[in-house]
Amino acid sequence: MSIKTLKEYKYNGARSLVLLHEKHLVSCLHTWREAKKIGLILPKTDDKNYESLDTLLRHIVRAARNYMIWICMKLNLPDPQIEKEPEPELIEMKVNEYVSHLIEKWRLPLSEIPEDKFHSPSYTSNWGAEYCIDAMLEHAVMHPIRHEFQLKNLFENQKNT
Repeated sequence: MSIKTLKEYKYNGARSLVLLHEKHLVSCLHTWREAKKIGLILPKTDDKNYESLDTLLRHIVRAARNYMIWICMKLNLPDPQIEKEPEPELIEMKVNEYVSHLIEKWRLPLSEIPEDKFHSPSYTSNWGAEYCIDAMLEHAVMHPIRHEFQLKNLFENQKNT
């Protein structure tokens, strides 16, 4: 799907954030593939999401799923029916199909929601921070950007050592 095929939203800001999320999720996946191709080594940490490149990718797509589920729940919308992310040992093989599924499901729920519902009230996130829906969408956009940035920094660091 392209930007042109995404219907108009009552709140164009939500449409823009949905499209930005899509763009950066795909870009992050491209960078992740580069990392996998060169055998990028992740730094040692106790964070289970960084055990391997596969667990990191699973974390990224799981977060994308969970952001939209949380948003729909807070707006009292139906469950967006986003399938569970593949297990780490299957993620590389299934990620193209799964990201397409995520993109499709992200495009559906928010088109008929008026702008005022995106700004107030705020809700407590799963990790305890307060977000209005608009801010959670922005957070969701930044998530793959941050991980892509991390991967690119690791490329540079490992190149220079």
